[in-house]
Amino acid sequence: MNNDELESPRPEHLDTVERVFVNQAGYLPDDEKYAVITFPATYFTVVDEKGTACFSGIPIPCGRDEASGDSVCRADLSGLRLPGKYRVIAGKEVSHEFSVGDDVYQPCFDKLMKAFYFQRCGCELKERFAGMWAHKKCHTSTAILWENNKISVDVSGGWHDAGDYGRYTTAAAVSLAHLFYGWKMFPEVFLRQDIDIPGKPSDMPDVLIECRYELEWLLKMQRFDGAVWHKVTTFKHAPFIMPEDDNEQLYVFPVSSSATADFAAVTALASTIYRRYDARFADWLLKCSEAAYDWLEKNPAFIGFQNPEGCDTGVYGEHSDADNRFWAAAELYCATGEEKYYSRTMELINRDFSKTALGTASVGGFGSLALLLHGRGSAAVLNMLQKLFVRQAEELAEICEKSGWGASITPDQYFWGSNMKILTNGMIFIIADHLERNSLSGNPHFRKYAAMQLNYLLGTNATGYSFVTGVGDLCVNYPHHRPAFADRVEECIPGLVSGGPNSRMEDNYAAMLLPKDTPPMKCFSDNTECYSLNETAIYWNSPAVFLVAGLLS
Repeated sequence: MNNDELESPRPEHLDTVERVFVNQAGYLPDDEKYAVITFPATYFTVVDEKGTACFSGIPIPCGRDEASGDSVCRADLSGLRLPGKYRVIAGKEVSHEFSVGDDVYQPCFDKLMKAFYFQRCGCELKERFAGMWAHKKCHTSTAILWENNKISVDVSGGWHDAGDYGRYTTAAAVSLAHLFYGWKMFPEVFLRQDIDIPGKPSDMPDVLIECRYELEWLLKMQRFDGAVWHKVTTFKHAPFIMPEDDNEQLYVFPVSSSATADFAAVTALASTIYRRYDARFADWLLKCSEAAYDWLEKNPAFIGFQNPEGCDTGVYGEHSDADNRFWAAAELYCATGEEKYYSRTMELINRDFSKTALGTASVGGFGSLALLLHGRGSAAVLNMLQKLFVRQAEELAEICEKSGWGASITPDQYFWGSNMKILTNGMIFIIADHLERNSLSGNPHFRKYAAMQLNYLLGTNATGYSFVTGVGDLCVNYPHHRPAFADRVEECIPGLVSGGPNSRMEDNYAAMLLPKDTPPMKCFSDNTECYSLNETAIYWNSPAVFLVAGLLS
């Protein structure tokens, strides 16, 4: 990307000066809650909207935090339960406003979910639903196969992947999986949601209406023999223009075994969810899943993906597909109960990959979750998988306890998209807590650590930013996101999750802007140019939706 092509509004503050940090959305009344203070305060007071003192205490020193470089202390606000709006005062420093109440997360939850609507490709976003962020229909021309430019296919629809206009199969599958498992585990939360999107009235909840839009595109990415193309993009990333102005040739790039396996997995999962709403659609999803799986069985070798020379759009490359195939076999077993899928699942479960990972390049945790939630498999296997999730949660909880901010990542894990690691760790806490609550011998105690990850996302971090656009007094407003820049609307499209601090600073502008000795958690700037710090992605939004749903449940 050429920085000369960007003339984004300059934020008044490249570095924040906050010294009392809170979750800017707020806290549930009965939850543990705290503010983080980065100077030696001896006393803190909480005041309401009228400035009346209503709570006070002595901060608890936590020592020097390695990730932020700060000596921090915590103000325990857990006794503050009366609904209202508040600020924390320590010394001469005042926090941003926050709320306490049963509904404090609902606006954030709705914005996080509606962000997928704003990522829609191939259709007009009408003012009725999109407001000031409306735009015309985009990317509806046919795409040509990279391997044979005489063949063109219709692959319109779906969600733009990130700050760019590409659409990628593996990223789509993982995003859908986060949302589908959120729905399966916490349906009551989604049933209460109304995000004002097209497709209603419908007996389907909004999350499934929106996910179906992505699924219908995903089905177009399957080749006649069951294999699935890896991505559809232009050859080069578009400049910072509106999506309807991006008229370059679209290409469908070659199949990969990871894309095919992830497709097989998520369509099988989707078939079990949509069956109660649309049996014909569910049948079609399952048929396409089985076709993809059959292709995988006929092609047992790993088929990876690399960009052709000169192509600069996303790669989403992987080095193995054992975890992808495990996920596919597990979902098909849960969807059909057929022995052949169970046999393959048990064969693959012994391969060397993470059984709890829930990311884009490591998906074994979805296969484990499928078996656990369906109660499919032997008691020994299910017990083993539950122990893996609980053990992972215990290890992450130890990291949180050592962090002055409650963050679940170590100083060396502030890489590109570090917020996804924070959020998928939040998912691990929610899943482990859920499994423990449903176990006779369980000890559910991980929910508070999940809440810490949301606190971090929404302002309790060393930058002071809420990393969700439109949420909080000081929130990201200039992400690396083409329509958010090109629409020239000062207020950013709401609900987008920023990638967050990246100590590697992998773009020239970030490297110029931030000193090399910047502590990892502070390696961030709210600038459009800083794509390695401040891009957005659908698979960063989706674990955030899951996490908030789990905390609202």
